[in-house]
Amino acid sequence: MIGRICGTGSYVPEKIVSNDDLAKIVDTSDEWISERTGVRRRHIAGQDTVVSMAAKAAGRALENAGISPEEVDLILLATSTSNVIFPSAACSVQKEIGAVNAGGLDVSAACTGFLSVYQMGQAYIQAGMARTVLLIGAECLSRLVNWEDRGTCILFGDGAGAAVLQADASASCLQTALHSDGAKGWTLTCDSRHKEGAKDLSKDLSTYIRMDGKEVFKFAVTKVPEAVREVLKKAELSVDDISWFLLHQANIRIIESVAKRLRLGMERFPSNMEEYGNTSAASIPILLDEMNRSGKLERGQKLVMSGFGAGLTWGACVFEW
Repeated sequence: MIGRICGTGSYVPEKIVSNDDLAKIVDTSDEWISERTGVRRRHIAGQDTVVSMAAKAAGRALENAGISPEEVDLILLATSTSNVIFPSAACSVQKEIGAVNAGGLDVSAACTGFLSVYQMGQAYIQAGMARTVLLIGAECLSRLVNWEDRGTCILFGDGAGAAVLQADASASCLQTALHSDGAKGWTLTCDSRHKEGAKDLSKDLSTYIRMDGKEVFKFAVTKVPEAVREVLKKAELSVDDISWFLLHQANIRIIESVAKRLRLGMERFPSNMEEYGNTSAASIPILLDEMNRSGKLERGQKLVMSGFGAGLTWGACVFEW
């Protein structure tokens, strides 16, 4: 028995920061940002938190699936920016949505987070330990961004996405791959704001996101196609069998390079980073929800998801919608 996604939901804060807004505080422009990243706007949390955004996305996913909160066996929440350390964000969401029968776990895997909880949810279902798993990716990256660093502040946004994964005897297609390389972890870092010996954290730039953009780009355009080919080979499928490739929304140039290396056009690589920027673990489920609600996803289609980010971590999965 494997799981099938039967409902999706998403939530983003109302506040929007445009490229023109950023040009007022750092040396940049809308043209410079959009040409290099594909991002034009990002949504920024005001009163929202990781927990509140995750709960709203989760509620919408359950409604879309026609499933009550009481039916959920497990909540897996991917985040690296939770507003709570303990209780976990997943347990806080469990309380907010009334999923009284569910266990809850947080998973920290940065931009590969949603892919990670998807694979974990499938493992629970295959092992017979759960029947209905609520998967969530939620991030509040704006609180870890140095708004004076144009190399990072232009990229990130806040939001949450969710999907309901339920055991389905008719589902047949599933292959996954997940990898990490801690030796390259230095390329994308953010130290804890509770680290020992810290005096004035407001002046400690290590507590903000730091990134070597060129190294991250080289990593992504190499490893993502490899992971996609890996899961397709396991599934005995070709790229021609795949209706949609849902990639982490980091940079439009990365997605274009991946498509080129797979010898495909961009028409099967949907993107929404123009509106949301890089929302890390939330990016794939937000995109998945938009695709679902716009009617672009049809039962029986085969999809590939691929995440990549800090760790370094990366992976892919192929599944049937």
